[in-house]
This record gives sequence, C-alpha cells and structure tokens, in this order.
Amino acid sequence: MTGTLYGLGLGPGDPELLTLKAHRILRSVPVIAYPLAEGGDSFARRIAAPHLPGEQEEIAIPLRMSADRAPGRAAYDAAAPRIAACLQAGRDVAVLCEGDPFFYGSFLYLFARLAGRFPTVVVPGISSVMAAAAAARRPLSARHDTVLVLPATLPDEALRAAMTGADSIAILKLGRHFARVKALIRQEGLLERALFAERVTLPDERVLPLAETGDAAPYFSMILVYRGSEPDITGAP
Repeated sequence: MTGTLYGLGLGPGDPELLTLKAHRILRSVPVIAYPLAEGGDSFARRIAAPHLPGEQEEIAIPLRMSADRAPGRAAYDAAAPRIAACLQAGRDVAVLCEGDPFFYGSFLYLFARLAGRFPTVVVPGISSVMAAAAAARRPLSARHDTVLVLPATLPDEALRAAMTGADSIAILKLGRHFARVKALIRQEGLLERALFAERVTLPDERVLPLAETGDAAPYFSMILVYRGSEPDITGAP
C-alpha cells in the first residue's frame, strides 16, 4: 500500500485559522513538504509551526520568485521524486500550502506530477481574499454582485478590460506591480472605492484606503474594490 499525498491549506497566516481537518492531518503525517523562499524561510511552515508534533521528516522545496517558469519547474521536478519515494514506502506526505492549495497555490504543480500515481486528498484553506474582506470589515459581495479576482501581473489593458463589468474586485500579487495598478485604478475613477490590505491576520497587518498608501507594497497584499448594489458596505474600516 502506498501513502497518501495531502495538499494542506493552512489559511492566510494566523496559525489559528487552520481547519480541524488540516490540524488533524498536520499532527499525524510522518512527512511534511513545503516551499522555501530563496534566501528566506517558508511562510507555510511558519504557519504550521505551532502545530507540528516534532520528529517529522521535512522536505523543503527551494523556490525563487521569477516570471521565468523554468526554475520553478526544475524545483518541483526535483522534489516530486523525493515525495514519491516516501509515498511508495507507505508514508503519508502533507504538502503545506499557505491559503488554499488550488487558489494560486504551489501545490498545483506537485498535484500535476504525483496525483495520477498516488491517492491524493486536497484540504481547502481560508484564502487571503476572504481574510482581507474580514479584516477590512467589508463584504466581498452582496445579493447579485459579481466578484472578480485578478493577478496584478496582468498588463494594464487586460486589467482594465476585466474590471469593466465586475461589482467587486480583488487584485492579488501586487509587489512590484503596485504603483502601476494603483495608477490604473485612479485612472478608472475607482480610487475612493478601493481598500488596501497587507499581511492580513498577521501581527503587522495593515488595512487602509488605497488613496492613503504610498507607491510600494509587499507581495502578500491586495486591493479590494467595491462598486456593487449595496452602497452601505463601502465604508473604510
């Protein structure tokens, strides 16, 4: 019998925002794997750290942020056989994923390499979009509103076209794209309807009107725009 591969959603950062299922699996698996930022630590492992029982085998997957997909593919190509060896030996492996495994999650790439050969369970997690709305104390949508999630990595033309028909918009992966996206939102006349949130659920969380920010933002941040049918929910936190 082979082990089971788990894609474990850990939520946006607060270690208390794990589901009971994720906590149970995290405490019981003999092997954990997680992405490791180049020159830094693993955000996913930091979230899980208070719940780890100790003495688990750990497989770190070194990654670097790059628009070039080749280094990332190479990292997952190298990690997949190590994880597969554990599974073939009958040992369960939990891949730690901040947020949700299938919502811009890195687990997607291991799923593609391993799920066809081994039993696989995906455990959903609270996404940063839901956490940011909660921190902003402003619903993402109401009644018949449409919600659109966009990566800031898209060019201006694609962002502008996509935003045209949406009532509620979340723009993720800001980082070095922040100033450009903020300028675009200003051009579209949406600045006063936009909130900025960074590092939600963490001790250094910030939520404020987009108009009051500077021109720099970390990768773990987002913009929320609301122009839907319920004007009473558009107030700043």
